[in-house]
Order: sequence, then structure tokens, then C-alpha cells
Amino acid sequence: MAKDRSEPELDRELDDMPPVLRWREWMRRIEAVLFASAAPVPREDLARIVGQGVSVDLLVEDLAADLEGRAFEVAKVAGGWLFRTRPTYAPAIRAAADVGEQPLDLNEFDVAVLAAIAYHQPITRAGLKDIFGKEISRDLIGRLHARDLIGTGPRSPRRGAPYTYVTTEQFLVAFDLETLADLPEREQLEDAGLDGGS
Repeated sequence: MAKDRSEPELDRELDDMPPVLRWREWMRRIEAVLFASAAPVPREDLARIVGQGVSVDLLVEDLAADLEGRAFEVAKVAGGWLFRTRPTYAPAIRAAADVGEQPLDLNEFDVAVLAAIAYHQPITRAGLKDIFGKEISRDLIGRLHARDLIGTGPRSPRRGAPYTYVTTEQFLVAFDLETLADLPEREQLEDAGLDGGS
């Protein structure tokens, strides 16, 4: 018969510790969770490992200050936090890994379609055709989907219930955005000549 290997319940409050040590332990818990996660960790998830009513934002700020001078940092993207290497060290990583530049490998039109999806989501291929005045290929949609920059949204209420497309969490991470509200204003894009039209 197998032994019950259930984990002991996590003591969130840490009432038996002095306040300074308690705060430090909560910071280390957040550090451990961020270190173990490949995706941004939202505030609600981090709140489950610290005392009730404790400010996750302040703990993350203190952790970020603690990491000053280190090669990595805490970044707020896609509605959560993650560890990432500071941009200063990107050349060293590329040299060590011999990987060269790792661009998103998108041409100008791909980026324009991605921007149209970001600003008009959820949007169908027909909606993209209305914006660009030409059919958007399934191959282009497939490339954006394969890079996890877009995903399938709700079915459109139009005849035939076509798929719609939306941006993903990876889109936010790739473009260093916390939320879609951080996208540039459309007027700024138009002034720069980068808007596909609407």
C-alpha cells in the first residue's frame, strides 16, 4: 500500500516569525514561484502564498530592489510578473548559446496584420480583408498562430460562424506589454504611417 505523501498545508501567515523575517520569507516565496514559472504569474496566484491582506505589489517591489545589480530582473508583463535577463546581457547569452539574433521573423505586412488583430479583436479574416482591402492568407494567420502571437477567439455571429482571432499572453510578453491598454494610440500609429487603416 502506498504511503500518503500529501504536502503539509502552507502557513501563509507565519505568525511565529518576527515581522522582518516574515516579510523576507514572503519575498523568497514570491522569488521561488517566479523562478519556477515560465509564464507571467498574476497577483492572485502570488497572494495565495503570503499572509492575508499583505501587499503583493510591495513585496515584488522589495524583491526587485533586492535584485538590483543582478543579471536578471522582475518584469511586469501580461498582467503578471516574471523573471527575465536584463537586456544588457542579451549579447552575452547569444554568444554563449551561439544562437544569434532571435527575432520574431515577421515581415512588415505580418506586423501590420498582427497590429490590426490587436486593435480590432476579436476579428475575422473577412474583417482583416475589410481593413487591408485584400484577402489575408491562411498561411499568414498560421504563422502568427504557430508563434503563439494570436489565438482563436469566439466564433463570429456572422453567417457560417467564422473563427475570430485574438492576441495571446505571448503577444504581450513578446512586445513587453502589461496589457493591451499599453498599445500605442491608433492616432500615433497613423501619424507614423504604420496603421493599416480601419
